[in-house]
Amino acid sequence: MKKKKWLLCLIIPALAFQPLQAQILRRIKEKADQITNKVIDKKIDEKIGTTGGNNPGGPGSTGGKGKSGNNSGEGLVTSPPDVNAALIEAEAAYKKNQYGESRYSVQQAMLGVEMMIGKEILKGLPDSIAPMKKDTTSDKVTSSGWGWVGLTMERDYRQNIDKDPKELSFMLANNAAWMQAINLYMSGGYAQSSGETQNWKQTRLKGHKGVIEYDKSSGYKISIPIGQTSLLILEGVNFATEQDFMTACGAFDIDQIKTQLGEK
Repeated sequence: MKKKKWLLCLIIPALAFQPLQAQILRRIKEKADQITNKVIDKKIDEKIGTTGGNNPGGPGSTGGKGKSGNNSGEGLVTSPPDVNAALIEAEAAYKKNQYGESRYSVQQAMLGVEMMIGKEILKGLPDSIAPMKKDTTSDKVTSSGWGWVGLTMERDYRQNIDKDPKELSFMLANNAAWMQAINLYMSGGYAQSSGETQNWKQTRLKGHKGVIEYDKSSGYKISIPIGQTSLLILEGVNFATEQDFMTACGAFDIDQIKTQLGEK
C-alpha cells in the first residue's frame, strides 16, 4: 500500500508542469504501467470493458423504425479526463479493494495524458506550409487509453482554390500493425526495382528513414517510423513532383515530435 501511494505521489506533481516534457511523460507512463500491470492486473478477476473514443456501431447508432429524427442537442463533451482527479480516485478505490474501479480510473488518467500529448504535438505544428494553411476543423486526437497504444493525431493543410486544390495531411499514430508493415518494406521484405511500375521506394526525410509511395488517384504518401512504436504518415494531393511533396513535408520538425512523444 505504501509503495502504491508513493508511486501516485510521483505521478501527480509531474503532471503539473507545462509544456509536457519527454522525461515527465516517460515517468508517468512507467508508473501508470506499474500500477496497471504489476498491482491491479494480478488481483482483478472480472473483465473490464474499454471506454473512450467513438463507437459508430454502438448503442444509438441507428434510429428505430418509425421514430422521429433528432433535431437538437449539442453532442458529447470531448474534453480529456482530469488526470489528477482520476489518479486520486484510483488510489481511493484501491484502498477499498475496489480493483475494477481503480483500474478504470488509472485508464482514465492514461487517456487524459495521451490526449494532452496529442494536443501539445498539434499545437507545435506549423500554422501554414506555403501555399497551404492549416484547417483547424480537421484537428483530431484519439486514444484507446490502454497502455499507450492507439494514440492518433491528425491535421490537414489546404490551399483553397477552385481547380486542383493542393492538400497535405498529417497523421501520427501508435499502431503496431502499420509499424510492422513499414518495417517489412524497409528491411527488404518486398523487392524494390527500377521498373516503370514501381510505385514505392525507400527514402529519407530530414535524416529519418521512410517509405514513399505514389498513386495516380490518391497522390503521394510517405511513412516514417518514429522511435519504436509510432508512425508518421504524410499524404499529399495535387503535388506536381516528388520533390515538391518532399519539400512541403520538410516543414515538420520530426526530432521535436519524437522528443514530445518520449521516443528514443
